[in-house]
Amino acid sequence: MKIKPLYDRIVLAPEKAVEKTVGGIVLPEVAQEKSQIAKVVAVGKGVNLDGKECKIQVEIGDKVLYSKFAGTEIKIEGKDYVIIRQTDILAVLE
Repeated sequence: MKIKPLYDRIVLAPEKAVEKTVGGIVLPEVAQEKSQIAKVVAVGKGVNLDGKECKIQVEIGDKVLYSKFAGTEIKIEGKDYVIIRQTDILAVLE
C-alpha cells in the first residue's frame, strides 16, 4: 500500500526507541521514551495560506526532529508511521 499525504502533511517513519541506557541497562518497553527523530517517507504538495503559497521544506529521505506530541500515529502493513503538518517539524538533521 502506498500513502500520499495531502496539502502540508508529511509522513514520517520514526526511529526505534532507545532500548538500552549508555551504561548497558536494558529498559522495559513501558520505560522507553518515544523517539522524536524520523525519516521522511512521503510529502504533500503544499498549501495556500491567506493567498500565499507555502512550499514543503523537506524532501523524501530527510532525517528530521519533530514535536513530541505532534501528529497521528498509524500502522500500515506492520510498520509504524506518523503523519504530521510541516509546522510540527523542528529541524532537519544533517
